[in-house]
Amino acid sequence: MSRKAVFLDKDGTLIENHPFNRSPEHIEWLPGTIEGLRLLHHAGYTLIVVSNQGGVAPERFAVEDLLREELGLRAELAKFQVPLMGYYCWPHHPEGTVPSFNVDCSCRKPNPGLLIQAADELHVDLTNSWMIGDILHDVAAGRAAGCRTITHERQ
Repeated sequence: MSRKAVFLDKDGTLIENHPFNRSPEHIEWLPGTIEGLRLLHHAGYTLIVVSNQGGVAPERFAVEDLLREELGLRAELAKFQVPLMGYYCWPHHPEGTVPSFNVDCSCRKPNPGLLIQAADELHVDLTNSWMIGDILHDVAAGRAAGCRTITHERQ
């Protein structure tokens, strides 16, 4: 069974972008985010986070920090009955210093690989789905994956 989804960038779209700070206690939801996610969930959309996290590659933070942040986000959203079906963070960056993460791959936005992987694993119909983000890389990834896209400019 195929489902419709909303793919969501994390930093600058759902939460304030605090570069290289992945501590759950520093999560600051952007205004209207929780209510918007609740409305999307009630409208039948599966919610999936897709986020580049290239700070792992140059050792600015660790993969374990991303896992703690994910658990914090999920716990916060659960308080509002907003489930995340998927959470996909990509730690690769072609200019990284950690050899296992120093790669250029099709999963790093603006490439669509992360969305395609999530869609395959979670049985999502990309043509009936959306990508929401705050930069043109998010739009490009969504379009390349076959989604409709929305971006916003913060004042």
